[in-house]
Amino acid sequence: MARSGSASWWATKVRQARAFAGASVGRNERAALEPWLSPAQLAVFDAMHVADRRHGLDVVAWLRGHGETDPDVLVAGLLHDAGKGDAGFVPRVVSSLSQAYGGWIARAAMIVPGLARPLARLIAHADLSAELAERAGCSPLTVELIRRQDLPPADDAARRLHLADEAS
Repeated sequence: MARSGSASWWATKVRQARAFAGASVGRNERAALEPWLSPAQLAVFDAMHVADRRHGLDVVAWLRGHGETDPDVLVAGLLHDAGKGDAGFVPRVVSSLSQAYGGWIARAAMIVPGLARPLARLIAHADLSAELAERAGCSPLTVELIRRQDLPPADDAARRLHLADEAS
């Protein structure tokens, strides 16, 4: 993973910003989820910000392209950012800068009207996403992969999910 402040870190953040701005999910892509997700899991997916839905689909495509077939890992890849909610572009930039340069950035930004709630969601998104997945009936493995997404990978499944998340 690139270190914050490095050229590759910034290049990744620019790529992510472009992806956020141009995110879309086609009808066929959405329809392709129906055979392998439960109605409750589809509802979680449908409630996600379009950029997070796009990212989840890209993570799943990367996983499948690298031979992943475990449905628990694939569902975790699809829903791992569900807890970000409706956080828009500015809170996401602040959150990224805060992760890279220190939590003081997010704490300072929380005084700006309208930023506290989305920043809090972004900070807690792994736990929030895991809770949504659990309520949607996802397996314990899927829930745990989502909950631990920001921690060093503890096993092969977590490592594969981490690689897919970073690459997508």
